[in-house]
Parts: sequence; structure tokens; C-alpha cells
Amino acid sequence: MPVRSHLVFVWLLLAALFWSSSARAEIVRMRSDVCYATAPADYPVTAASVARLNFDCARVPDHPAYAKGWAWLKLRDPRMLSGLPSGWLLMTDQSRFERMTMLVVDADGRTRSTTIAPGAIGSHWALGGMLRFAVDRPGAHVRDVYIGYRNLDDLSLMRKLSAMSPQSLLRLEGIWLALMGVFAGAIFSAFAYNLLIYTGQRLVFQRWYLVWSLLVLAYGLTWTNVLAFAFPEYVGPFAVTTDYLLVAGLIAAGNMFFLAVIEEGVLPRWLVRWGKICACLNMVVGVLAAFVPVAAPVVLDRWLNVVFVLSAASVGVGIGIALRARSRVVWFYLAGWTPVLSVFALRVSRNFGITVQDDVVDMATFAALAFESIALSLAIADRFRLLGKERDTAEQARKVAQVESETFRRAAQTDYLTGLGNRAAFQSALRTMCEDAARSPFMLLLIDVDHLKHINDRLGHDGGDLLLGKVGRGLVAAGGPSAHVSRIGGDEFAILLPWDPVAELRIRRALDELQGATLTHGGRSWALSLSIGLACFPQDAAEPDVLAKNADLALYQAKQEGRRRLLDYAPHLREQLDSRQLFGLEARQGIERAEFSLHYQPIVDIDTGAIGSYEALLRWQHPVHGLMTPAVFGDMLNERKLGLAVQQHVLDMGLAALRDHPEQIPKLSVNLIAAQLDSPHAAARLLARIRDYGIAPERLCIEVTEDFVLGRAVDETAKALDLLHEAGVTVALDDFGTGYASLIHLKHLPFDVLKIDRSFTLGLFDDDGQSEAIIRAIIGLGQGLGKQVVAEGVETEEQRRKLAEMGCRLGQGYLFARPAPIETFAPACAA
Repeated sequence: MPVRSHLVFVWLLLAALFWSSSARAEIVRMRSDVCYATAPADYPVTAASVARLNFDCARVPDHPAYAKGWAWLKLRDPRMLSGLPSGWLLMTDQSRFERMTMLVVDADGRTRSTTIAPGAIGSHWALGGMLRFAVDRPGAHVRDVYIGYRNLDDLSLMRKLSAMSPQSLLRLEGIWLALMGVFAGAIFSAFAYNLLIYTGQRLVFQRWYLVWSLLVLAYGLTWTNVLAFAFPEYVGPFAVTTDYLLVAGLIAAGNMFFLAVIEEGVLPRWLVRWGKICACLNMVVGVLAAFVPVAAPVVLDRWLNVVFVLSAASVGVGIGIALRARSRVVWFYLAGWTPVLSVFALRVSRNFGITVQDDVVDMATFAALAFESIALSLAIADRFRLLGKERDTAEQARKVAQVESETFRRAAQTDYLTGLGNRAAFQSALRTMCEDAARSPFMLLLIDVDHLKHINDRLGHDGGDLLLGKVGRGLVAAGGPSAHVSRIGGDEFAILLPWDPVAELRIRRALDELQGATLTHGGRSWALSLSIGLACFPQDAAEPDVLAKNADLALYQAKQEGRRRLLDYAPHLREQLDSRQLFGLEARQGIERAEFSLHYQPIVDIDTGAIGSYEALLRWQHPVHGLMTPAVFGDMLNERKLGLAVQQHVLDMGLAALRDHPEQIPKLSVNLIAAQLDSPHAAARLLARIRDYGIAPERLCIEVTEDFVLGRAVDETAKALDLLHEAGVTVALDDFGTGYASLIHLKHLPFDVLKIDRSFTLGLFDDDGQSEAIIRAIIGLGQGLGKQVVAEGVETEEQRRKLAEMGCRLGQGYLFARPAPIETFAPACAA
């Protein structure tokens, strides 16, 4: 394969995998917007001479008018190209011609000419059975576009003509590469499977299937130009000629396979003879269309489609007869052919001009063929099982079934990525160990890989997969030979290990050493972080489901406490879960009974003590437990619907306070959750609520945590934040420094304020200067990016002085005021 083809293949594959979903590239379809003219074969090919031709925009010329000369197409309205950037591409499908020329005339009269011929296509091929011509001028500068063909097969066989940006072509070719990778993999796997099995008794239907598989694979690689990666000159007219032979051959082989695979005696002889005749007709018409011009090319193309319809009809009749005869094999054949026939109907209607040309139909064709290859493999396998019974080879069939069963059993209990056990294997092992008559104690550890989504964003999904593989190997080494290690979810692992004091100490040390291990991939690195929950049998639970839930509670608590740690199950975790579920049930009633309220804590100028704004903090006046803070009931807010209901109530109370107390509250910060800002529509709804309350957007500050930056919908959230920021709403990043937000996100998201987490403020004098170094870095970062910095948790005069010395201008904490109802505050002064 040439070096260029290697590079193009790798580049297109990477583009297909990592293309941004937010890209918007333009494709201009032009096939129905062209005018036509004809000219003799010796007509001079210049922009001036072609422009003098008599172009007809209402009628396509008959084939004899250009069969031995030129057929010229002219874009009716070049203004439709005005939105295309420099470097746009003119795309047309492949056809057979002696010479093809593209002329592009600029607004200033300069002409760009490109000519290709069979065997000299060069780099003008594209995936999807297309030819491409790059234009180095923006579409808005193009005055005329002419496309000429000498000795063209037929204009009606040229069904695609479009213009697109390089980004659009890159995306389209990426999709084609991905599809053809799946297609070729399915066909080749099915072919290899049927080539290797039953080698001692290969029957007629299996031979026909192998022939069909090869023809389908060759047709797919040729039609889509994938073969050009290895043979760049094998495109254009050469590919079209070969496609005629291949499509005729695969239809004929498919017909013969059907006749041979259906159980003997099911199909009537007349149908078998008719099916063989259709197969021969396919091959004859395919050879004529490829090499022998006994009729006009469009006529031969129609003949091929008609014979294809006849072949499909004969197969359809055979399927009906086989169904009535209760054939087992026909069900597999029917399952494989149903999608193929559906797509075939679309292709035939398109070939006859009933529907327009579209890449989706072509892509669906190869997807359906890949599916059919698998279904036909199943038909072959089933047919062999029937033959095995008929030939009294039950013993051989039993051994084959036993091997297949063991293979499937292992596959059903094996994680494809790491080779470890999967969730089914874990559950089976857990039940077995719990039901063991000896009742030996054992440990269950549930492990989560922290921030796998962010790892995939940073290292790519292949890097994430490598990390998961490394974690799996590390857990196997940590558990030792007596451990059962499984991957039970995308980022979840489980270890079952017989318990004794030595084993527990060893695995704790091994897992601690695994924390922070570094993975480097593609020039980027990531430090491993694991959250682990541990529960012991029978101490923590004697039932498998309860034991797993208890280990999961410990894992949840490890995440809540900052991740990258191992926590043991304790009974109070179950009590917290019950409490969280109970609070969840009572919260909706609490909203209706107006039990929720807001307390307000001022944000002040550290130097002067002037109050510039307040933060709204939620409180719940519970009828049993009294006044509670989110530290007690906040876990229930993680449930999306309930959390959204409570937070919307908080927002309404905050907006009402801004409206009703403009002197006491000049500006208010309200904490929002991800569900309130998951799209631009959510931001628009928030702005509408602000307008309904009659409040200036500048008086509201929304606080979000670093979870927003790491969320799956970060792109949509960014759009929502941009919309609010442009409207005047201040955006603050809360608890900054405690998570894993990327500085790239900090650069591109519209944050106005960085709030230093109170843990750093409280540790300002107690951790050998580490908190001070972090605070200085955050203050410097905020000043460098032009953002305000607020220090949370200021409780002592020493902290205030130190923060002022470091350049922090705003503070919040008990030193200035505790959170309290609004009635307790005097009117604020602007900071």
C-alpha cells in the first residue's frame, strides 16, 4: 500500500472517531440544478468555448447526442455555492467515461481546469463511490462551474452531484470507513468461520456461501473505493466496470445458495430450474453491461435491475413455499434477506429514477449485507445440524455443540475488554461463596475508577480502555491467586477474596500502592484514582444481595469523602441510606407545606467589611428533626427529579427575595444543579423566570460546582452558561480547587467568580503551607484571567489578614456573619 494511502487511511479513521458532534458543515446538492449541452469529441475544452454552447436547463439530452462526443453540465445558479469556504470540493459519483474535465471560472475571469481519465484518476477519488475535485477559491468567488464527460455511459446513470466543505467530506468518509470496517469484519469473520468448519464435508450450499461472501466483500470494497487505499488507480471507470460483474455475480451466487441450502425436497423442481436460469441471466447481463455494449448503457443497467427483480421474486416464492413446508433453515434466510430486500427496493426505485440518490441508502445496503452474511452463516450452521441428524452423526454433533456451548458460556461470563469475569460471573461466584456449606468468611470489594469520562476526554477512548485493562491487571495482582476479579460495569470492578487478617492487610496495601499509578498514552498522562468499598461475609451480611448493597454503600461513602480511598462498610451507612430515602419521600410534602426557607450569608470586602452581595443557603424546618442544613438532607438532592423540584423552589425563593428586598439584598448568589442548566432551553427558561419577577439579571449570581465541568453534557451546559452570561447573570465556580476541573474548561467557560473552598481557608495555618500555596495559586489565576476571587470559610481575624495580604479582596464566613433570615440584615452597601 502506498505511503499516501496509509496516511489518508489513518487520518480519516481518526477524524471519524474524534469528530466533534457540534460541528456544522454544509453540503450543497446540485444534481437537479444543472443545465446540459453536447459537443463533438474534438470540441476545444476551454471555459470560453464551453460557455458558448447552447445549454438547456429543462431537458436532458438523449444519449446518442453525446455517445461519441462531449456531454457538458453547467451549474444553473453558482450563488448556491456562496456559503462554501476556500478548498471546497465538487463531488460526483463514479461512471464510465473516456475523459472528464472540470472547469471553474472565478468572478475575475480566471479559470481552473482539472482533467482525469481512466487509469489516471490520481487523488481525485473519495470514499462512498465518489470522485472529488478541490477548488481553492471560496464558493462566493465562483462565477461558473462546468463538468464535461467525453464518451460518457449515460447521464441518467450519474445520480450524484454535490459540493461540500472539507469538513463535510472528512466526516462523510469517516462514516464510510467505520461502516466498511464493520462490513468487512462481519463478512470476513463469517467467511473464515465457514471456511474452517466442516472442512471434511463441505457441501454445495457452503461452497456457494463462500463464493457469495467473497463477491460481496469485493463488491463493497470496490464500490466504496476502500480498495483504492491499496490500489489508488483502481477507481472511476475501472471500478464501475468491475461493479457490474460483482453485483451480477453476488446476486447469482445468492440465488444458488438459497436453492442449495433449503432442505432437500422442499422446493419444487420447476422453481429450482427457474432460479438457476435467473442466476445465469444475471451473469450474462452483468458481462454484457461490463464489456459488450449490445445496447445503450442505461438499457443494460435497466436489464440488470430487471433480472435482479426476477431473481428476488424467485427467492420470494421459494421462501413462501419453504415456510408452508415448515423449513427450519428458511427462517434464518428470511431474517437475513428481509433488510436486504428492503434496501434493494429503495435502490431499484432510485435506479429507475423514482426516488433521489442518497448516501443513506448506499450505507444501509452494506449494513444489510453484513447482517445477511451473519444470518446466512446461521442458516448454514442449522443446515449442518439437520444433516448431522440425517446422517446419524449424533456423536460428532454432540461434541461440536459441547465445544460451542463452552465457548459461549465463557463468552457470556467474560468481560470482552479486560478478559476478567463480567457481572454474570461475579454474581454466580458471589452466590456460590455465600451458599458454601463451610460458610467460610470472605471479603467483597467494589472498586470504581474515578472520573472515567474525563479520562476518556483527555486520553481518548482507546486510552481509557488501556487504563481499564491496567486496572484489571493491577486488581488481579493485588488479589492474588485465590481472588475472583470481575469487571461488573463500565468503570466498576469487584474482588471476592477469602478473608483472614493477613489477606486483608495484604490487599489493602496492594490497593493503596495501585492508587496514583500513572498511565501515559498519546503523549498524555493520567494518575489512577480508585474509590473502594469493602464488606465482609458473614459479618456485614449473610445474603449475597445485601452484602453487595452494603459494599456499594461503603463505595458511595468513599466517593462522598473525596474519592481515591478505601472505606469499610459500617451500620451507620445503612442508616444514612434509610434516612436519605425517608427525606426524599418527605421533601415534596415539605415544599407544599413551605418548610423550606433560605438563610443568607454576606459576601464582604475583606479590607473594609462592606457587604456587596449575599449567598442564599437552603434550610429545612422539618416537623420532627427541626431546622436542618443540606449537610443532613443534601444527599437526596442527587436524585434528579426530586433535586430539580427542590432547587427550582430554592430559585423561586431567591428571586422573590431579590424582588421584595432590593435594599437588603443588592445581589444574590444561588446554587444550581446540573439539571437546571443542561441545555440552552433551560437557560432561556431561567431568564424568563428572572423577567417574570421583574429583576435585573445583573442582580443574580449562579454558583455551579466543578461537577458541571466534568459532566457528560458539558457542551450543552457551556451553551447555557454563555446565554446567561451574555444576559448579565454572574457565573461563579464554587468549591474551586477540590475537584478535577481542567484549566481548559476554566478558560472557555464564562466564569466571572472563583470561590476558594473553605477547606483551604481553614487549613491556612495548619498544613505546612500547602493550603496557602494553593490559595495563592488560585488568587493569581483569578487575577490573571480577570475574575473575582472569594475565599469561603473565613472564621478568624488571622485568616482575614492573611487573605488580604495575599491579595484576596472578597470573603465569606462566620467571622463576618452566620447565615440568617433576611429580616436580620440591615440594608447592604455596594462593595
